[in-house]
This record gives sequence, C-alpha cells and structure tokens, in this order.
Amino acid sequence: MTGIIAKLALAGALAFSPAAFAQDYDVAVNNGRVIDPETGLDAIRHVGIRGDEIAIISETPLEGTRTIDATGRIVAPGFIDLHGHGQNTPSGRMQALDGVTTTLELESGVLPVADFYARAEEEGRPINYGAAASWAHARIAAVMDVDPDADTYWFFRYIGDPRWQTELADDERLSAILRHINTGLEEGGLGIGILLGYAPGISRGEYHAVNALAAARDVPTFTHARFLSAIEPQSSFEGFQEMVAVAAATGAHMHISHLNSISLSDIDRIAEMIEGAQARGINITVEAYPYGAGATGIGAAMFRGPDWRERMGGIEYSDFTVQGVPLDEARFHDLQENAPGTGIVVHFLNPDERPEHQAYLDRSILFPGGAIASDGGPWSVGSERLEGGIWPIPEDAHSHPRSAGTYGRFLRIYARERGVIDWPEAVAKASFYPARILSGAVPQMRRKGRLQAGMDADIVVFDPETVADQATFERPAQASVGFDYVIVNGTVLVNGGEIDTSVLPGRPVRGTVASGAE
Repeated sequence: MTGIIAKLALAGALAFSPAAFAQDYDVAVNNGRVIDPETGLDAIRHVGIRGDEIAIISETPLEGTRTIDATGRIVAPGFIDLHGHGQNTPSGRMQALDGVTTTLELESGVLPVADFYARAEEEGRPINYGAAASWAHARIAAVMDVDPDADTYWFFRYIGDPRWQTELADDERLSAILRHINTGLEEGGLGIGILLGYAPGISRGEYHAVNALAAARDVPTFTHARFLSAIEPQSSFEGFQEMVAVAAATGAHMHISHLNSISLSDIDRIAEMIEGAQARGINITVEAYPYGAGATGIGAAMFRGPDWRERMGGIEYSDFTVQGVPLDEARFHDLQENAPGTGIVVHFLNPDERPEHQAYLDRSILFPGGAIASDGGPWSVGSERLEGGIWPIPEDAHSHPRSAGTYGRFLRIYARERGVIDWPEAVAKASFYPARILSGAVPQMRRKGRLQAGMDADIVVFDPETVADQATFERPAQASVGFDYVIVNGTVLVNGGEIDTSVLPGRPVRGTVASGAE
C-alpha cells in the first residue's frame, strides 16, 4: 500500500513539474542565440510559445508540440516594416522570406481606412498589416470631387494631374480634407501619411494644419519631404527644415520617410539638423532603406519643372528604368505625358562604384535610433499586378528589389560583410526601433519588436553566416536566403526557408483612436 501511495505521489509531482508543464508549449525554439533589443539579452536561450504569445525564455531546453533546433542561428523579434506599399498576400509572403512579420502602409496611407482593414481581413494575410490615414487620398477626394479607394496605389491615377498638387485649399476645402483624415483615424488609422513631395505646391498652412490634427489626436505623421533637390531654394534641406519647424510648432510626432532617398548628397547637414532637433526635445524619428535607387510613378511632381534633373544632381534619363529597361529622353517624356502612373525605378546614388555615395547611404542607414524600412511595393507581370493567393511569384515579375531583399541586404552588408554594426543593433533597427517609434500611438506595438515572456510570438530565426538578399534590379523576384523560420502570432509561416501557403496568420494592427486603448 505504501508503494502505491508513493507512486501516486510521484505521478502527481511529475504532473506539476516544470518539465511536464514545458511539454504544453505549442512551439519550442531551442539552442539559439536569443537577442532581445529592449532588455539587452544576447545569449543562448530557449523560447517557449503558447498560442500567439511568448510564454517563456528559458535557460534550459524546452519541449513542445513542435520543436525547432536553432543551433547556430539568431532568434530575434520579427522584423517590422514601417513602409510597405505591397499590402497583399504575394507581397507579404515575399517579405516573410526576408524576416518580416509586420508590414505597415504609413507614408502614403489609405482611405477609407475601414475598407482597407475589411478587405485584408476577408482575404487573409500572411503577416500582420495596418495603415495610416492618407492625406493624399483626402486631398484628391476634396479637390477632384471623387470618392477615394482603399487601394494604396489609387492616388497614382491622379499622379500627373496638377490640380490636386497645386490648388490651394480655402477654409471649406481644408475642413473637408481634415474630416476625411479624422474619419480614417477613427477607423483605425495608425497616424497620418503625408505624401507632401507629390504635391509640393500646397500651402505651408495646410501642412501645419494636418500636423496640428495629428498632435490633437496624439498620432504620428509620416512625411515624404516637400522637395527633392540639392540646390537652393526649394532644396531637400529646406524640406527637412519645414518638417522640423512644424514638429516643433505643433508638438506632433514627426516621422521622416526614407531619409536616404530624399536627402541626396546633403545628408550630413540634414542629419545634423535632425539630431539637433532631437537633442532639444523635438519628437522626430527616421527610417531608411539600403539601396541607392527609389521607385515611384513617372508622372510624380519631383520629375517635372525646367531644372529638375540638375536639382537631383545631374541625373540622366537612363537612370530611370521601367521593368529593368533604361529610358531615353523621348520614352521618358512619352510615358510622363501619356502614362504618368507607370512605375519606374530611379537610381539616385551608385554606392557600388562611388565611395562617397556609399557614405551618404551609410549616414542614413546608421542614423541613431533609426529604423530600417523597405518602401517596397506590389509585384506585377507586365501591367498586371499580382493579387490573391498566387505563389510562387513568377521569375519575370517586377518590383524594386527592396520588395524582396531589404532586410537580408541590410544584415548581409552592414552586420556580416562590413561589420559596421553588431548583430544586436542590427536586430534593433529591424524590430525594436520601429516598434518603439509607434508604441505611443499604437498599443499593439508595445508587444512587438521584443523577445520576452508575454510578448507577441512574432519571431524570426536566421543564420548569421548565410543570411543575404538575392533580389537584383535585373531579377528582383528572388527571395532572400538564410531566414530559416518565421513565426507570426505563434504560427510557423516560414518553415525551413519555405513558405507554408496553407496558413495566413497575419492580423490587423490598429491605432489608439480606434481601439480606445492608451
């Protein structure tokens, strides 16, 4: 009898022991170099996931329904892209293979915001998603008397129309613009996206008023600077000076989009100005991507005017490509006149051949506290955008290579090959810093970008010895390598370097105004 009681007691003890409890984990990631940028943890640890949450960071191995051996790998918070225009399933899957677990449309934004979230939830998304309320959509709607569409690229229909880009807003029209934006915030917008560089002729007062609204609603603005020029007046420096002044005057959180591409060769002076403003308490944050080329529509206002090429440093027509083919002057003007929404890639820096251009890019990429953000877009074959569940993306599909390789490229060049940044700081720039930038206005972001118990189970497992981009300007539809596992809300989305197309674990990320949280 005593023996039976002893056995029962032992069985009960085992049932409540830590080892037995550990078997309750849905996913266990063992033996990896765990990096948590917020706490400074950088050590071999073991991560237990239960449901959609990180349950434990353990010093001893764990057991789970699914166990991943991360020996020789870095285990990090999933990467957060603050500047993702490719808001559909094919784009999200390609980004997941680049370590991204959350992609947000902030610089452009959308309207109606409710339609954006409804469409995404109905279709499903592989990674987390969200959007800001769009000033450009609001302005086009007010000036052109049209109803906006929640497609990120809707404004491209009007990219060559000077009316919305130059007509000043009277009090009635400005009120209409602000009402559109405010409705977007009420519907979950993560802030206000301001494509100021696409309508540089609008008044300073309107830009000030939009930021004042952001300050009143306690949300950030995400601005594409007014000017793109190395020559005064109307220089890039002047555009950044305007953002600093408006942030100081209104108290709005000013997030600067793609610091690298708007600063051109004047990045040192611009960076010093931003750092000076930050040191004096102005709430300014920045992002950059590790390429010397940008992408937009050929009809954009920045590529018009009598001296625009000189203002961009003497750029050539052949520095513009359409689906990988360089343009000549005649083709450039034909497209700008007759097909202004045509997507182009524009090479404004050549870091591979010119050391000074690499230095310009480094100044943006390595800006203290700055985030890495892709500015990536959707994929197309010819004139047809890829939508729905299509996978894999066809080899002849086109986009900017940053749509596939931003984070692999950043980690490869800056952390492994050049060693100008260590792995913890590189991870912070891709995960924790973007989460921190949004944490004030987006409660959900306080649980992302961190590898701690109680945080969202958005995790990337990558090989520091092989992680790299494969996408090129000639062949952009090539996924990055070295990202072995990507976990989104506790679900393994990238499994052994391959996308699991049977799951769509992405969830919406919404702002404080809609959620009511603080």
